[in-house]
Amino acid sequence: MLALRLALILGTILVPAAQAQQARPQKLGEFGAWIAASYAEGGQKVCYAFTRTGRQGVLLSVTHRPTTRDTVTVTAGYAYPRNAEATATVGGTDLPFYTAGSTAAARDGAAAVRAFRNGRDAVLKGPGANGRGTVSDSFSLSGFTAAYEAISKECPPGAGGAHR
Repeated sequence: MLALRLALILGTILVPAAQAQQARPQKLGEFGAWIAASYAEGGQKVCYAFTRTGRQGVLLSVTHRPTTRDTVTVTAGYAYPRNAEATATVGGTDLPFYTAGSTAAARDGAAAVRAFRNGRDAVLKGPGANGRGTVSDSFSLSGFTAAYEAISKECPPGAGGAHR
């Protein structure tokens, strides 16, 4: 009986601790202005690379999930107006983004990744909070290719298995 109680107590302590550890991102490396990491989501590994601007809360990221790849998003740090559009420019290439809440997402993530691989910086322009003016955020693409390769190696296409 004592052994059973001890097992139940340990189970209630260790299981949540193991689940909490699993949810924590694991850093894959820093590559120039970019950081690559992975985490478990619903028993599946998710890999992402991101960079920040100097403005608080603004983040550009590329994410690989087991069923989707090259999800390119920008977190603006404020809510976009409803049905707003934004555009990222890399070199001479304009990439359309749609918005939802405080996030802008590339309409064609694979095209954005191709442009990021060949660019020096990406400039996202979109409406400001409450539709006031235009906000422009610039992201360095220094290290993007190495960070992208790190997340692609860690989460290869078709690898939907559990977190390693």
